[in-house]
Amino acid sequence: KQRASAAREFAKQGVQPGELAIISKESVAPYERPALSKGYLFPQNAARLPGFHTCVGSGGEKLLPEWYTEKGIELILSTEIVKADLASKTLTSAAGATFTYETLLIATGSSTIKLTDFGVQGAEANNILYLRDINDADKLVAAMQAKKDGKAVVVGGGYIGLELSAALKLNNFDVTMVYPEPWCMPRLFTAGIAHFYEGYYASKGINIVKGTVASGFDADANGDVAVVKLKDGRVLDANIVIVGVGGRPLTGLFKGQVDEEKGGLKTDTFFETSVAGVYAIGDVASFPMKLYNEPRRVEHVDHARKSAEQAVKAIKAKESGETVAEYDYLPYFYSRSFDIAWQFYGDNVGESVLFGDNDPAAAKAKFGTYWVKDGKVVGVFLEGGSADENQAIAKVARAQPPASDLEALGKEG
Repeated sequence: KQRASAAREFAKQGVQPGELAIISKESVAPYERPALSKGYLFPQNAARLPGFHTCVGSGGEKLLPEWYTEKGIELILSTEIVKADLASKTLTSAAGATFTYETLLIATGSSTIKLTDFGVQGAEANNILYLRDINDADKLVAAMQAKKDGKAVVVGGGYIGLELSAALKLNNFDVTMVYPEPWCMPRLFTAGIAHFYEGYYASKGINIVKGTVASGFDADANGDVAVVKLKDGRVLDANIVIVGVGGRPLTGLFKGQVDEEKGGLKTDTFFETSVAGVYAIGDVASFPMKLYNEPRRVEHVDHARKSAEQAVKAIKAKESGETVAEYDYLPYFYSRSFDIAWQFYGDNVGESVLFGDNDPAAAKAKFGTYWVKDGKVVGVFLEGGSADENQAIAKVARAQPPASDLEALGKEG
């Protein structure tokens, strides 16, 4: 995604044929990753490539492979870089090809944390799936067809867990979600927010098992997963298991060559690393967040897109001796599943204040939460907001208005 945004920004700023190449391990041109956990899995009218080779921030301009050709941008696909030597400005692929560059833009993103990484018993069985790229999505679609109307267990209560549980349910699977935390999406949700989503999912027939983890799997004679064993002793039947327990930024190629911070590659406000001419964007960048005056690393498509644009503007400005404004990012997260959709802006720190009706049985749910720190509103979450209301909460999160009376805030929403 960030690669497409970077390419689009380069094209906008003017790029000569032969100036820009995109090297990707994947076999297809860059695409819009959020589609994989949403439209790609719909039982009817599912999204398929080339449908989401788009740049969402661009009024839906489709960046098909031929778009790159027209712009003189070289797409080098199915090519995994296994060594990066920043001192000699050389990259080496798994096949032994070498590439030299003047400017390098690191957009490696994250890799999925797998249960096999921890040696979980039986985790290599068939149909224990992850979702990071289009190949993963294709495997999941094939498994859903092969195990039609079967039983699915989703391990993890974050983004992937919530979005894929909904998708599997829409495909008529019997779905159980398993996660160790006391409620879903604990990195963002408060207990009050989670109360709504857990109740809503339960009303859709999704079973939720909290406070335990998958400790092992049994397979049938074909090697397909059949049973999920939980640490608390419970046993669940399963035809498909989807694991969403997080990702790790892919920074290994650059270890010891650039400064690191907060698990990522340390950059300045233009996304340039400690090595001149080497930039890092998206999940892997630890950048100065102006709004909170501290370094942050953000894993979300919105930042992947915007950091790409900022880095390209900075690269082009450097060539012409101009300057670029500082990156002033407001954290933004959103999700859609079934017929509900939420947005969040800002920082979820300090005291939280719930407003509206978070009853999962409400006919048309609308509720939210403010986070108040040092007497100021620093973050806002809203379920069921209109476009105007979502814009309004973004303004509030950026402006950080004073809020001394938390009770009134909760009443008035």
